[in-house]
Amino acid sequence: MLRVVLRGLGHSVLRGPHLRASALGSRGCCNGGSDGEGRLGPPRAQDGRACFTTPIFYVNAAPHIGHLYSALLADALARYHRLRAAPSTGPGSAAPLVRFSTGTDEHGLKIQQAAAAAGLTPLELCDRVSAQFRELFQEAGVSVNDFLRTTEARHRRAVHHFWGVLRARGLLYKGLYEGWYCASDECFLPEAKVTWRLGPDGESRPVALESGHPVCWMKEENYIFRLSQFREPLRQWLRDDPQAITPEPFRHIVLQWLEEDLPDLSVSRGTSHLHWGLPVPGDPMQTIYVWVDALVSYLTVIGYPDSEQQIWWPTTHHIIGKDILKFHAIYWPALLLGAGMTPPHRIYVHSHWTVQGQKMSKSLGNVVDPWTCLDRFTVDGFRYFLLRQGVPNWDCDYYEKKVVKLLDAELADALGGLLNRCTATSLNPTGIFPEFCTSCFPSVEGVMVAPTKAQSEDYALVRSVSALPLQVENYYENFQIYKALEAVSACVRQTNNFVQRNAPWKLNRENLADARWLDTVIHVTLECLRVFGTLLQPVTPALADKLLSRLGISETERGLRGICFLPRYYGQPCPFEGRKLGPDTGLLFPRLDKSRSRLAKDARF
Repeated sequence: MLRVVLRGLGHSVLRGPHLRASALGSRGCCNGGSDGEGRLGPPRAQDGRACFTTPIFYVNAAPHIGHLYSALLADALARYHRLRAAPSTGPGSAAPLVRFSTGTDEHGLKIQQAAAAAGLTPLELCDRVSAQFRELFQEAGVSVNDFLRTTEARHRRAVHHFWGVLRARGLLYKGLYEGWYCASDECFLPEAKVTWRLGPDGESRPVALESGHPVCWMKEENYIFRLSQFREPLRQWLRDDPQAITPEPFRHIVLQWLEEDLPDLSVSRGTSHLHWGLPVPGDPMQTIYVWVDALVSYLTVIGYPDSEQQIWWPTTHHIIGKDILKFHAIYWPALLLGAGMTPPHRIYVHSHWTVQGQKMSKSLGNVVDPWTCLDRFTVDGFRYFLLRQGVPNWDCDYYEKKVVKLLDAELADALGGLLNRCTATSLNPTGIFPEFCTSCFPSVEGVMVAPTKAQSEDYALVRSVSALPLQVENYYENFQIYKALEAVSACVRQTNNFVQRNAPWKLNRENLADARWLDTVIHVTLECLRVFGTLLQPVTPALADKLLSRLGISETERGLRGICFLPRYYGQPCPFEGRKLGPDTGLLFPRLDKSRSRLAKDARF
């Protein structure tokens, strides 16, 4: 039983003497907002801008591959939008249209406890672990514009302003809160979420039903947010925008939660229990709850409370793990509506990584170190693995053999082997982007008059690669990066089949007809590789740069707007035809499993 005794505050508009309250408890302004009573305002402006955020990561422990996965999903989305926004003059000029932020959450009871256990002050612990996150993301090529720490002065200003807005709108009141509290999860729990289990000493003890962490009974005076007023506005938001939470199963979960009781929300704790945090303005005996503090970080990074945030907030996309869904999909949108703002534009939700079917934990000794993986599989290799194998809808399993098998098959053999073949001096002795022969490969399929060489399977390849950019765009829009990579990989295999089927190494350059068809096969293959390299930039930026540079594609020719596959086939000029290829800088991606290396075979072609 949770009990709250209310005390009026400011413009309180209580509807009765007894309101139930719940508290926040598990981790990570603009035009056209709400009117303060939960009614959504006008549609968001669409000007090509996009803002992406990861959760801000809790610094009670070192980062693991789950943190890196969240950051890489957001990074791929941000990089893709930069490429899509880039005009033909080059991708660099589009940078102001996309913002991408991450950071560390540095307040809360767990920080107090972890610092004490390590013999450090809370700030010393935060400095140490925050630096680890920053270094990991830099090493992994996470292209953030901003790395926020919640101990920064700019964030304190934003949180205090946000608190003041809620208070001025009569959405905060003070009450005596009593209920179960889980220190490990930093949350209050209703009776239904608590169970009793035998401890190591054989005594029955209360624990959180979902996490199994110990709970204790707490009674304290807190500030409470009128969450119960926002149940219907939240349901309306999700009805009006079916893509607000993606993938769909997670939106369905949130709608189910909104069918249940939605009690008011505890948003502060007494300083006697929690002193490491931001104080409530005007009440030094209360500390703002860590989750309110953390969520406002999404506003801090876009300049809140200054006018700059009005440009970016309507385009903000949150990328989060499923364990923090309730905080981002119910509490955060309700707080925003209460402050007169709109909910986030999109909330993209992903599942977790397991190790051979088991949840990662220190006690099992199966926590995967991300630095070791980046070193073992290369930065781009591990980025590709996580984003290729990670499916947001369900948990994904990690084991080393799977990584090696995937990267060798798709990056070393299929993509790298394809590049090796068509740039080898035995097939392309002049080292140029050869000419396309329209009579060998006419744009009308079925013309079988000499010197036509193209077969039906070759036309199928052209259709597949022509459709690939739009297909990839649709997958990115639906938070299905893994499907985008599947589609690229399928086309890489199809292109390898095209080369194998037409066997250019068997053609005689001394024969004019053979020479034209050989050049056409190489031209088509290089064009396919150009498309693949362009589309892989958000996921494997260094590898894609190496591939495109080998093809002689300049940085100003790598945006998505001008991708235009195989223009000569469609009767248009090709800017790359006759151009000198770039320097050979070695294998695109060396095989990880050296025992089954096929490098010698590739080199022959």
